[in-house]
Amino acid sequence: MAKINSDRLITSVDVGTTKICVFVARQLDDDRLEVIGIGKSPSDGLKKGVVVDVARTVHSIRAAIKEAELMAGIDILTASVGIAGAHISSRNSHGVVAIKRGEITKEDVQNALNAARAIPIAEGEQILHVLSQYFIIDGKDRVLDPIGMHGIRLEVQAHIILGAIASVQNLVKCCQAAGIQVNDIVLEPLASAEAVLSPDEKELGVAVLDIGGGTSDLAIYQQSSIRHTMVLPVAGNHFTNDLAIGLRTTIADAERVKVLHGTAYKKGLKQDDLVEVEMVQGGKKHIIQLTDLAKILEPRARELLSIVHEEVISKHLQSFMATGLVITGGGSLLHGMQEVAQEIFGVPVRIGNPRIEFDLPQSLHNPMYATGYGLLLYTLKKKHNSAMNNLNSPLMTRVFDRMKSWVLDFF
Repeated sequence: MAKINSDRLITSVDVGTTKICVFVARQLDDDRLEVIGIGKSPSDGLKKGVVVDVARTVHSIRAAIKEAELMAGIDILTASVGIAGAHISSRNSHGVVAIKRGEITKEDVQNALNAARAIPIAEGEQILHVLSQYFIIDGKDRVLDPIGMHGIRLEVQAHIILGAIASVQNLVKCCQAAGIQVNDIVLEPLASAEAVLSPDEKELGVAVLDIGGGTSDLAIYQQSSIRHTMVLPVAGNHFTNDLAIGLRTTIADAERVKVLHGTAYKKGLKQDDLVEVEMVQGGKKHIIQLTDLAKILEPRARELLSIVHEEVISKHLQSFMATGLVITGGGSLLHGMQEVAQEIFGVPVRIGNPRIEFDLPQSLHNPMYATGYGLLLYTLKKKHNSAMNNLNSPLMTRVFDRMKSWVLDFF
């Protein structure tokens, strides 16, 4: 295996409650990449997106990394890592700065964002992301990118995402113990949105709900910027546990029945077939009907989606969902989720599959891979923006000016 020493390689680690996914991709250009390796491992040691057993989490991450290394033919040294969990919170903030030179520079934008991040933070919390929503120059119209414009006063409206310091440190510690250095910690709904949303949806207004194993993550976009985020500790594992209790079966068999036969929309059943499930005691089996599954799964689906809908209503976010709702993650594969969501939200709803151009032999066009692939896209976008900022830095500007002067003098 060759060491990763190329700037054209990007690695992501999706540390989920039910599975660990590691993606390795080769950068083709500024906005395209090709997945060359993927590793998967059952997640053992997390609960609701938070590490509860370091040793078991390290073992799961290491197993997924080894599988990805073998497929890609390289050693993984660094990666971007996704984070979620009930400890995640967010708020909007406002920052104002005076413009020093009349023309707005990257430094002025950064100063405005620094002013916005000066908010009271509870003990044990840290800021994970400061994301600009829009800028205002001299109290006039809103702009998305003020660099190069003229003015004397710059305001920014920013969305700030916070997380528990202990949870972040535990996640980083597990990745380091598994043999990789963490380049960046990315909120998972931001990554999922990169994978499944189109530019038009982000511009016009859309909500994306990633239903994972331990948490459900909501992100709302409009005018190509983030408007709201929320992490809800109700997700796919709750459906499985409900089935295990309601049918008095094992958790493993409840998961199997949910994946193969489960439905969250009783009206959508065309015929009431019979399903065999294993009893939790003695290994005996009994027969149930599909309507029995729907009676257990549909109330949980309606509860989850109603909580999200109440969040949208209470925060007055309906106008930001002009193009509707996109459901992704493994939980979106439960039959009937789309129909239930349409009834509750009253907007167009679709299932979000990752928009992958160059696929591996095994298909990745599946909602359960949205976060892992989205982490790659998020890292690529951030890398491109950083490169552009470096080109526009004062130092590089002076270098290009000197080169231009030298060429003019020479000729």
